Amino acid sequence: MLISQVLSQDHRYLDECYDKLKSASTTEDKVKWRNMLVWNLARHAISEELTVYPAMEQHLGERGKELTKTDFARHQAVKNNLSGLQSLSPNETQFPSLLEQVMDDLHRHIEHEREIDMPLLESSISKAESERLAMSFMRTKKLMPTKSHPGAPTSSPLTEGLAALLVAPIDKLRSLVESFPNEETGTAEVDWGNLV
Repeated sequence: MLISQVLSQDHRYLDECYDKLKSASTTEDKVKWRNMLVWNLARHAISEELTVYPAMEQHLGERGKELTKTDFARHQAVKNNLSGLQSLSPNETQFPSLLEQVMDDLHRHIEHEREIDMPLLESSISKAESERLAMSFMRTKKLMPTKSHPGAPTSSPLTEGLAALLVAPIDKLRSLVESFPNEETGTAEVDWGNLV
């Protein structure tokens, strides 16, 4: 798969987690789907910052640096709101509006990525490089923390990524005791089994 295809598949999976959260009928199910959305969105954002952004800077030069600076700022806004979302009960009055803000910000970012970032990047790299980048993204996502950490260093994607790697084991242990849905979405998450 090309990097644009992997990112699109991951974006669809995030949308399906959101749809499941919105349609959940019990507080318990809403909490489980909130956890699933937060978990996948936090891992997606940091993995993108550690794999896709450096490739954009390398292959697109100054334009790539400008784009990644903008993208990183958008990610930071999503992660800040995501942190607030994970601390709220779905029954709290602020929850629906914050959830919509997270998804609106995410969809603006996805549209920018689909219309600008990916066409520029994929026109600048070979198919093999795009496939390698996709594999790197998927492997990195597997190692990322399970929570949003907006307080982590944000001076660059690299420093944030290193901080994320340090908190990942703690997050993974904490997540073992949290609730996640048993139900699957219609879109499969990227198959990690053959990546290790």
